[in-house]
Amino acid sequence: MDLELKGKRALVTGGSRGIGKAIARELGREGADVAILARDAKLLESTAAELARETGRKVVYVVADTTSDDQVKQAFAEAAKQLGGGIDILINAAAQPGGYGTPPKLEAMTGAFFQSEMDTKVMGYIRCAREAAPHMKQQKWGRIINVSGLAARQSGNMVGSMRNVSVAALSKNLADELGPSGINVTVVHPGTTRTERTADKIRKQAAAQDISEAAAEKNMADGNSIKYLVDAREVAYVVTFLSSPKSIAINGDTIAAGGGSGRAIHY
Repeated sequence: MDLELKGKRALVTGGSRGIGKAIARELGREGADVAILARDAKLLESTAAELARETGRKVVYVVADTTSDDQVKQAFAEAAKQLGGGIDILINAAAQPGGYGTPPKLEAMTGAFFQSEMDTKVMGYIRCAREAAPHMKQQKWGRIINVSGLAARQSGNMVGSMRNVSVAALSKNLADELGPSGINVTVVHPGTTRTERTADKIRKQAAAQDISEAAAEKNMADGNSIKYLVDAREVAYVVTFLSSPKSIAINGDTIAAGGGSGRAIHY
């Protein structure tokens, strides 16, 4: 299937590593030119060079903290310039990853922690959409995909659930507002996903439980229906399709990409 992405211009926040990097790679492989955005200039530079070699497409980088209005505004202007004057696709993936630390319980919850999490993943996504939307409106076409997470559908991480539910609500509102301008907005909920961080987590769990790393990895995948630890590239396949003109029928909705939550029914 031709996803009709050749020559499209995409900006991926959180694109220097993890799921964001995997998405940038797949967009490039499908023919898009890509700008990656994150805070670490050195890592961005090396990642952009790596992805450009792998994909044969233009891959550029811009440095910004998505909690800063000014930095986001400047970074998007620079990215649009480097990509040839516009942005067709925005992937919001810049956030503190969930599942790698023990979330605070009620008695340890602070306003600073809550505000930091929401400012990065919710308001940060709004800041980026606000800068990308004018480009998309001008050309009467665009895609915004917000990477959230399956904590939206389960308890156990109070702020993790709240921020991910908020991303889904934000996305539906943007879909209704921007849809008449040819812009589709969707959400992807990854579950536990194999990224660069996963190997270290598996090692630590194996040592703590005195089991093999293979057994520890299997335990991580036991929460999904396929009993397989989904890889970042497999989440990226879903996002890449949603970035395509072929995804026109999907708008304002959420796609889970975690291998299936056992016994849960969503309708």
